[in-house]
This record gives sequence, C-alpha cells and structure tokens, in this order.
Amino acid sequence: MREVRVQDAVGMVLCHDITEIVRGERKGARFHKGDIIRAEDIPVLLRIGKEHIFVWEDDPNLLHENDAAAILRDVCQNEHMAASEPSEGKIELTATTAGVFEVNEDALNAVNEIEDVMIATIAQHMPVKAGTKLAGMRVIPLVIDKAVMERVRETAGAQPLLRILPYQKMKVGVVTTGSEVFHGRIKDTFTPVIDAKLRAFGLKVDEHRLSDDGTEHTRAAIEELLDAEMDMVLCTGGMSVDPDDRTPAAIKATGARIVTYGAPVLPGAMFLLAYYEKDGRQVPIMGLPGCVMYSPATIFDIILPRVVAGSAWTRREITRLGIGGLCMECKVCHYPVCPFGK
Repeated sequence: MREVRVQDAVGMVLCHDITEIVRGERKGARFHKGDIIRAEDIPVLLRIGKEHIFVWEDDPNLLHENDAAAILRDVCQNEHMAASEPSEGKIELTATTAGVFEVNEDALNAVNEIEDVMIATIAQHMPVKAGTKLAGMRVIPLVIDKAVMERVRETAGAQPLLRILPYQKMKVGVVTTGSEVFHGRIKDTFTPVIDAKLRAFGLKVDEHRLSDDGTEHTRAAIEELLDAEMDMVLCTGGMSVDPDDRTPAAIKATGARIVTYGAPVLPGAMFLLAYYEKDGRQVPIMGLPGCVMYSPATIFDIILPRVVAGSAWTRREITRLGIGGLCMECKVCHYPVCPFGK
C-alpha cells in the first residue's frame, strides 16, 4: 500500500473504501476497494476531503482491512448467523433465528485487547429475533500485519466466540396457589397472563393445577406436574412473606435445588428460581410474585428467554441484575436494547 496525491492516482487501484457523508441523506462508500481511479474522480475525491489516497502495492506480510475483517468474522460466526459482505472494512453478523445470544466473554475480551482489532456485540444473554444485528468487527488500520491476525486466531480458540441458543419446545405446567382461587371466591386472572407470555415463544400452558395455601397441597401439585413430564413448572401466588404465603416452602419441599429466593430487580423482588433433577434433566421451577400479573414487564421477562433457550441461570448472574435493573420505560429492563419492544 502506498499513499499518493489524488492528482497522481489516475489509473491506480484504490486499496480501501472511501466514505462519503451527506448529513441527513446518506453515509456510505462512494469509492470501493479495487476501483481504478479516473480523471473525473479527482474533483469528487477533493470535494469529500481526500487530498491523498492509498493505492495498492502488494506486500506478502500485510492483509487488507477487508481480508482481516473476514478473519474476525470466522472466529465469531456460528450457526444461526448470517454475515454481511465487507463494507468500508467492516463485517456485521445478523441472527437468522429467534433465541438467546451468548458470548464467550473472556475470549472476546482477550481478542479486543490485541492492538488494532475490534469486535463489538450486543449484550450477553440478549433475546434476539431473526434479523437482529448481533455484532460488528473490523481492524483499525487499512492494512494489518498477518502475524497480528494469526494471534487473533490463537487467542479466540477453536470454537466461535458467539452463539445463539434457539428457543426450545417445552411443556409448561402452572400451579395457581391461594385459597381464594382454590375455593372459587375469585377468578384466576394470573394464568392467562402467563399463557400470553409463553405464546410469544411458541409455548402454552399445557397443564394447570389449583392449590390452597397448604404447603403439602402445593408441593403435591408441583410433583403431579413433574410426574406429567412438564419441562417447566410455574407457581403463581403465595410468594410474599405473609404467614400464609407458603409457595417457596412447597417448592423446596419437592427436593428442588433453590438457585435464589429474592432478586435485586423491581418489579420482581420476591421471585424464586429452582431446578428439579428428573431423569437426567434439570427442570426449572419458578415462583412468580404478584407483580407478574399486573406489570407489563418484570423479572420474569428477563429470566424466561434463557430458560426457554435451555440456558441455566446461576445465583451470581441473577444477583448481578441489580446493576442497571431499572429503566424509565417499564422499570425492569437491564438491556441496552429493550427486549420488550418499548
């Protein structure tokens, strides 16, 4: 690569895209890598502020920015992702299916610590749809030493840095607790809310049980659903600290492993997540506080996508939701891009 005055570049091969920005109208490549500079191009180049350009001279030790971006694409791209063509030295990855986006954070950070290399992604564990933009990548200079890109490959490792966990088909059981519903004194308005949220993932309430406030009765209802081969069990009601709120004790009595009872998210502080081991599977059991019934978005909307994608939450991950766990719109979303479409 050699830098020349634009007036001296006629007949030479441009080795990089040149961007033109017209405020309010467009931003994009006016000239592309591989273009042969013509005399009539000179006034245009000068008008967009280019008095010097880089033309191609072959160097066996250097890679062009587009070729380097392709290497970054290769260390990132996994199944269920589509890659753009290089443009202005950058390649972007887009989701081809709905699911949950995951990143090998340690490896990605190590790659980004390599000078002149950058990979930017959306947030870890972000729910995505087909067409969601996942990541963009490029190197900073127009050309980069091949040894640097070999170091990128070694640092990234053998597995792609990014992946999408597609949503799974699951059978869902719901236990509605509370003597007022059990005895028919009031109508169950919680289960329809749960069913609507499940249908956003192609799921539905497959089995439903009612229980009064007795710990043993609620435990028995949960175990019935587990015996019925449910892949997820959701318990509504009885999640507070009042004397007759006994759902957490009933979930624990099944022998399920409690991940957390309580979470640093509002609405949703009284949320419970547990896993019950059955036939080699970890069946998630959730205790949903009353806010899930009346708030448009709660901790349940944060937890549910990963559960449907088959990714297990840890207590440490849930406790970290307290950082940025509120938003002005719906008072729950911790994502930089709202997963609820707000």
